Amino acid sequence: VGSSPVIQDVFRKIALVAERDVPVLITGESGTGKELFARALHYDSSRKKEAFLAINCSAIPENLFESELFGYEEGAYTGALKGGHPGKFELAHKGTLLLDEIGDMPLGLQSKVLRVIQEKEFTALGSSDVRKVDVRIIAATNRNLSDLIREGKFREDLYYRLNVMNIHMPALRERKEDIPLLCNHFIKQFNREQNK
Repeated sequence: VGSSPVIQDVFRKIALVAERDVPVLITGESGTGKELFARALHYDSSRKKEAFLAINCSAIPENLFESELFGYEEGAYTGALKGGHPGKFELAHKGTLLLDEIGDMPLGLQSKVLRVIQEKEFTALGSSDVRKVDVRIIAATNRNLSDLIREGKFREDLYYRLNVMNIHMPALRERKEDIPLLCNHFIKQFNREQNK
């Protein structure tokens, strides 16, 4: 929803990149709709009939992160489920994986994610089998990744792999003319939900 020049530019970029099967980095402040636009990218792409999965990199404890992304085999660690468990990369095969708040991803895990992007393969915890995967990566962040690179907290090579196409989400204060359109949109939505 929006007619301001800055949001129209975002719409144009999404239309341009949706059919190109390249990684996309969505930047912008919290609350600007990064995940919403990541979903729009997925549903406008040739992968739209496949899974769209999102993982919040700031919400997962570091010791569980690797198993969340890559899955694990039975017996990989104490408490591992019988039969193992697939990770997000495997579950998103042929679809799209959103790495939300990518700037909070532990540095040690970044090299493994880079390998999946480059080689399109990964190994689950406790396994020696290499698994092929075809997944589109969309990353989102409200942090300045260039600053994190300078501080040694983010890998430069991963940044360049993710930043093939950059879409910056403008804050609402940068598109005030959209406020009446958004108000009407949400009033109609709430009316439908509340039968009013």
